[in-house]
Amino acid sequence: MATSDERRPARWYVPWLLVGPGVLWLAFFFVIPLVSLGRTSLEDNGFSNYTQAFGDQGTVVVRTFVYAFACTVLCLAIGYPLAYFIAMRGGKRKSLLLALVVLPFFTTYLIRTIAWVVLLRNDGPVVSVVGGLGLTGVFKAIGLMGPDGQVFGRAPAVIGALTYNFVPFMVLPIYVSLEKIDKRLLEAGPDLYATGARTFRKVTLPLSLPGVFGGSLLTFIPASGDFINSTLLGSLRTTMIGNIIEKNFLKPALRPESSALSFVLMALILIGVLIYARLLGTEDLL
Repeated sequence: MATSDERRPARWYVPWLLVGPGVLWLAFFFVIPLVSLGRTSLEDNGFSNYTQAFGDQGTVVVRTFVYAFACTVLCLAIGYPLAYFIAMRGGKRKSLLLALVVLPFFTTYLIRTIAWVVLLRNDGPVVSVVGGLGLTGVFKAIGLMGPDGQVFGRAPAVIGALTYNFVPFMVLPIYVSLEKIDKRLLEAGPDLYATGARTFRKVTLPLSLPGVFGGSLLTFIPASGDFINSTLLGSLRTTMIGNIIEKNFLKPALRPESSALSFVLMALILIGVLIYARLLGTEDLL
């Protein structure tokens, strides 16, 4: 009779071979750069770089997270109904509708943002249409336009472009979560005398929270580090953390402080993600 050692598969190392490429990739392109960034952030003034970075750029840090949060909320407000319609009402057109959602990715991120520059500049179609409809006063009143009737260079332009660029990252995870819901659970709602709104609140929404969580992370994190939209569509009043890091990191004298600012950004995002996961009840996804 064979012993347990004899019955043990001879190729025990196969799983490690499968994991190996991913581990090496993370080691070379994440861990090593992260360690190098940490060492750079402690050069010259040590931990004083962190206090100086946060003290000098405190307003920019707050502005960055306000923009990223606004972008995430708008993406959720746009993306959830869209994902719900595709998953629940799309029928045979689901593939077509999903293709339309990801269609913007066939154009590079930079070109999509430049297109917004063309749309929002002073002589662009947005300002012309708003003026032609006589809505300039309304747009000024709600803050979408400045006193001079300008959209370009203001916070709404940056947030709007961020929302446009990242909304597919919200739609797709929510769609996957909605698609996985057992339709029999939804059909049981009317049988138990629940209204459509109550069925959505008690069944659909809780079961789709993993998608909301994933979509929020895929939106909020890259939006927090973005600098393209603020550079092309904003002004000095809309500067984000990414702009400061991108501008100063290649300057040797400012590199330690920029590295420290990068770590501050990562730390704040991590803390925010943990709190969000706790509130949403999706700690098991981390």
